[in-house]
Amino acid sequence: MQILKINLNLMRTLLFNLIFCLVFHGISHSQNKSYKAPIAKSIIFNDNTSIAFTSKELNMLNEVYGSKLKSQILERPTRVLVIKEILRNRVIVKEVSDPKKQKPCPMLSEIPLFNIYVSNLEREAVFEPENFNPLKYNFEFHNPSIQRFKVDNSNYFITIMPQHYNK
Repeated sequence: MQILKINLNLMRTLLFNLIFCLVFHGISHSQNKSYKAPIAKSIIFNDNTSIAFTSKELNMLNEVYGSKLKSQILERPTRVLVIKEILRNRVIVKEVSDPKKQKPCPMLSEIPLFNIYVSNLEREAVFEPENFNPLKYNFEFHNPSIQRFKVDNSNYFITIMPQHYNK
């Protein structure tokens, strides 16, 4: 009887260990599926990004980056290209004759200011499309889709093209 009791306990322990090993093995193999990272797309910069910053663009950059302009942008060639692409090719300001025909979109006033480097950055009291500085706003420049914003109390719309718009 004693031997049978020991064998029964031993069998329960072995069975428990076997079930535990099978479950652990199943879990570990289910987590080990091959993961393929998405293929990174190259950004194709337009030819106009090889031209130096204009004084207007430098003023826009200085307004947003202040004393950190050199270290955060000008000393980083990739950031220089990205900023030129944003300012020259990806942000489009357009007046629409009948804004009611446009799909609803967020208002420019809903976008927070990008005031990390210049804490006293302010919105313009009057929107002037020729002087619009998109760098002042915390737009999602890395968003993979087209973004549109309506300028408050106007017929102007801002379109931001995705960085891979010219594949």
